Amino acid sequence: MVIKPKIRGFICTNAHPVGCEAHVNEQIAYVKSQTQAANKPKNVLVIGASTGYGLASRITAAFGNGANTLGIFFEKPPTEKKTASAGWYNTSAFQKAADEAGLYSKNINGDAFSHEVKAKAIAAIKEDLGQIDLVVYSLASPRRTDPDTGEVYSSTLKPIGQSVTTKNLNTSKRVIDSITVEAANDAEIQGTIDVMGGADWELWINALKEAGVLADGFKSVAYTYIGKELTWPIYGKATIGRAKEDLDRAATAINESTAQLNGAAHVTSLNAVVTQASSAIPIMPLYISAMFKVMKADGTYEGCIEQIQNLFIENIYGDSPRLDEQNRFRQNYKELEDSVQQRVTDIWNTVDTDTIDELTDYIGYHEEFLRLFGFGVENVDYDADVSPLTEITNLI
Repeated sequence: MVIKPKIRGFICTNAHPVGCEAHVNEQIAYVKSQTQAANKPKNVLVIGASTGYGLASRITAAFGNGANTLGIFFEKPPTEKKTASAGWYNTSAFQKAADEAGLYSKNINGDAFSHEVKAKAIAAIKEDLGQIDLVVYSLASPRRTDPDTGEVYSSTLKPIGQSVTTKNLNTSKRVIDSITVEAANDAEIQGTIDVMGGADWELWINALKEAGVLADGFKSVAYTYIGKELTWPIYGKATIGRAKEDLDRAATAINESTAQLNGAAHVTSLNAVVTQASSAIPIMPLYISAMFKVMKADGTYEGCIEQIQNLFIENIYGDSPRLDEQNRFRQNYKELEDSVQQRVTDIWNTVDTDTIDELTDYIGYHEEFLRLFGFGVENVDYDADVSPLTEITNLI
């Protein structure tokens, strides 16, 4: 079939297998071209390994550091009439490249919140790797089923305390309008914490520790976005922000529970980038489009793969990690510079529908959005007839 993007609202409902493979190979080539830290991980577990920062972490670990990787994800396989999810095609491409490079790589497609998937991962680690020395936790999900009670928790994208009306870029209509988001109630706040907080990260680390598959001196990172004043009303100081604060609690708990192993768990603050998750958050498309304009002009913009490559060499395996007052790794320092934030705010305050392309880099934002699903990647023939059927080898 000839596959063209099908966009509905803030999501793309299909993906291009050849485009996804080309995008993954671009990231692999970038990492291979970079200088790596002297210290390197050997056996890496990536929970949420198929898109965004999780995929970038797996690529950096494997192709930058030569590590064995086990990837966990929950993706939709293809049929003869429907494409797979982008994460399926990304993982298929990653696995193909790993096989060609002679790198160990295995995959588990399932609910990472479940005891079953944790047990599968532990069995694979025991059989093939012995112990894990880096655990990357990079899950993004709208809901989570408690593995013990069966209760389903749902997350919300709402402010706390009072409703918020703010400027917004409506990507469906390509206009600047305003959006009002009602304040979350206590149940919605707690549900968001239960889904996006640190509870499952703790469960993973505890399960790995009890199974004896965490190496002495292991490291673990979980990713967050902090932002500044523009995004705080709906992000940093909202339900998602409250959930991300719970990651800080979990990091402290993990460090205490793994003290005998000399473990080191850190929440990592990263830049805003275009991901499937961020595109769903009100105000983020406009903020990111303005931020692109400023940081690209400065030559400081970094996408997922650049951020994670630098995270590995500067912080996880760096000699002088950059820590904030909450003991988080700070990889977001370029975005949060006062001069950058002021210029982004100036754009935010003046942009309207007629000046979107002049004042922001919405074109770049939209291009990055399409690339998430394998569209708009250089040297891919999007008029060619391609099969949507792509396998993931080494799928447990």
